[in-house]
Amino acid sequence: MIEVENLTKKYGDRLAVGGVSFSVKKGEVIGFLGPNGAGKSTTLRMLTGYLTPTTGSIRVGGVDAVKDPIGARRFIGYMPESVPLYKEMRVDEYLRYRARLKGVSRVDVGKRVDIALGLANIGDVRYRIIGQLSKGYRSRVGLADAVVADPPLLVLDEPTAGLDPNQIRQVRDLVRGMAGDKTVLLSTHILPEVESTCGRVLIINKGHVVGEGAPGELRIAEQGGQVLVVEARAPRSELEAMLSSVAGVKRIIDSSLAAADREPPVVRVRLGIEGPDVAEAVFAAMAQAGFPLRELRREQTSLEDVFASLTTADAAAVSASDAEPPPSTSAAGVKP
Repeated sequence: MIEVENLTKKYGDRLAVGGVSFSVKKGEVIGFLGPNGAGKSTTLRMLTGYLTPTTGSIRVGGVDAVKDPIGARRFIGYMPESVPLYKEMRVDEYLRYRARLKGVSRVDVGKRVDIALGLANIGDVRYRIIGQLSKGYRSRVGLADAVVADPPLLVLDEPTAGLDPNQIRQVRDLVRGMAGDKTVLLSTHILPEVESTCGRVLIINKGHVVGEGAPGELRIAEQGGQVLVVEARAPRSELEAMLSSVAGVKRIIDSSLAAADREPPVVRVRLGIEGPDVAEAVFAAMAQAGFPLRELRREQTSLEDVFASLTTADAAAVSASDAEPPPSTSAAGVKP
């Protein structure tokens, strides 16, 4: 659905996006992550036709988005971080207007607006003036706008900003429910949201892709493989020797005395493992050896840890001059 190759964007001498390449298959839900000033919004604006890349290629639904941005936009429903709305219009009126601009036929406009209102859960403010709505409701009007023409691709930039916990859960369920039917590119700073909704993650830093893969794969790669934590009451050397002999245990990462004032002491061991049933094998070996087991669990590196590791190495070098410039007034008024 999306193919990006060597995408770059320069503002004068400053490189905002440098050689970004990635692809998104039909039906995937992709988390697009990065710190402030990393180039996320610039990349999304190029994908959706707000900005023209300096170099590189973008194909959306097989259409060259650089040569034919209008044709590419027909595939896209875009919700920018700061949703530009006509605040003097009523919600229903605005969505009907937007549906017609996006090519929805007159006979289908009413049905599509009803569906969009339901998906964004804003039916209760259908006839309210947009300017009188709270920030959370205005954000959801932007979400309804993104889906009103039933596009195959949704590009959502911070769709839960300003929403309360219940509204965030509703948006999360909506995005998760679209998997397989629609392609979703989701940019957000709420990492638990990404873990619960996205099948794959792209992490960008200082204009370059620094990490890509399923959240679980990135966590395992960050901690150097799967890790099993064992805490037991046993002589340290005997426990380490026994654990090393268990099938699937590749190495002892480290061990420490959790309670040295007891006899035998309580020892905590972190194991590098490979395979799905290693924990059961360790449990059985502990029982056979007669070592009282106090704890047995897989150690999970969080996506937050992965994000921090991949994006903080050059954080000190990011200055005010690296911040992405806002889109021009004329660009903000043109919505795909």
